[in-house]
Amino acid sequence: MENVLDKVLTATEAAKLWDIAPITVRQACTGYSKAPARFTSSEARKSENTWLISVEGMKRVFGNRGIAND
Repeated sequence: MENVLDKVLTATEAAKLWDIAPITVRQACTGYSKAPARFTSSEARKSENTWLISVEGMKRVFGNRGIAND
């Protein structure tokens, strides 16, 4: 049986797996003065102080380099 939690990462976990800076992942969640958010509302959300991001969202925004393809 597939565990849905295996498809969700924190911003810090995602940054480590994709070998990018954590701020890059957070800015893709929130956007910043020069660019809008890159994730859709179904790909990322904030829970308390932690950004949760779907693996599929990371693949769409940053490519497949982070984890093995399913």
